[in-house]
Amino acid sequence: MGVKHGREYNDISQDLIQALGKIPDRYIFFEMEEEEWARLGDKDRLEVDEALAEDLFFALGSEKMISVGSGVVIHDQELHRLNILIGDDELDFVSLI
Repeated sequence: MGVKHGREYNDISQDLIQALGKIPDRYIFFEMEEEEWARLGDKDRLEVDEALAEDLFFALGSEKMISVGSGVVIHDQELHRLNILIGDDELDFVSLI
């Protein structure tokens, strides 16, 4: 189903990929080990990040918050954005409108 949005999905996806890149251990979401992540080249890491962004976009349509490694992604329906945090620190956000 995904989150409701007014912006083009591709633009949201690209912003989300960039924002998720700020979570250093995001690979844990796919149950990868740090060594596996370290062995991946840039192209393969981008593919993992694209899959992560897509999975989160659709899952956040029914879940308000999803853990991603040491971070969390929260769907703020009132402000129409996805917030990316580690602890209490906001790393970034992605506008949905």
